[in-house]
Amino acid sequence: MALRLASRKFGSKFLSMLTATSSLHSHATSFGFKEVREEDKSQLVGNVFTNVASNYDLMNDLMSGGLHRLWKERLVSKLNPFPGMKHLDVAGGTGDVAFRILETVNSVKRRAIQDPSNDNLHEETEIYVCDINPNMLNVGKKRAVERGLGETKSLIWAEGDAEALDFPDNSMDGYTIAFGIRNVTHIEKALVEAHRVLKRGGRFLCLELSHVDVPLLKQVYDYYSFSIIPAVGELVAGDRESYQYLVESIRRFPPQVLNLPLLMFLLTSHYNIIHPVQIQIPDSIG
Repeated sequence: MALRLASRKFGSKFLSMLTATSSLHSHATSFGFKEVREEDKSQLVGNVFTNVASNYDLMNDLMSGGLHRLWKERLVSKLNPFPGMKHLDVAGGTGDVAFRILETVNSVKRRAIQDPSNDNLHEETEIYVCDINPNMLNVGKKRAVERGLGETKSLIWAEGDAEALDFPDNSMDGYTIAFGIRNVTHIEKALVEAHRVLKRGGRFLCLELSHVDVPLLKQVYDYYSFSIIPAVGELVAGDRESYQYLVESIRRFPPQVLNLPLLMFLLTSHYNIIHPVQIQIPDSIG
């Protein structure tokens, strides 16, 4: 499991290079272990998340042994949310990350309430939860109501595609995508869009499951992933195929994809949560 943090720089001369790579791709792409046409992947992935939406949080518990909760806390900690920020959480359907961000912002407000001169305290925080799947968003809205957040103006739910965001340039202080980027058909397009909507100095954070490199742990995780998770998915949700895709998509996700933001962002850090190694790479390219 890996967390990628990046700070936005202009780097616009590299955007065309990154976008152009999509034209070099074949018209086939991976859907789990299958090869499908690029134009079909979005619908196939959409079907998976329509099927698992009502059990999505249970699915994350199964996929990570419950550790996704700690990983998301770390993601939000690295984001360092602040009152008045404009934030975009992509593939954030059920609101799990957005709720944590809002809770952190409210906590900062409570601690700073004694300083009325802090202008940020009086600005409305806007956290946009963007997901391509309306069923996932509906689950998130329901969870918001259950948490007493149904009427808050700080949470804005938006149906949208990570590859073609309906947000203005330079409009966001932060961008997060947790367990979503491996399901995007053209990852490079999603990264270009993330860069476009972020303000200069804004933060991009990607949290994703990937390969396990420790041999013994890899054997255990592979057995658990391919033998246990699909079986439990069938038992709990009556849907083996969707859970089979999800574990296959983790195996097919190339770790080197996490290096793509280096072309566009000023500073990047990579955190392997299994092995707590931090790499900071200052990009001096203008």
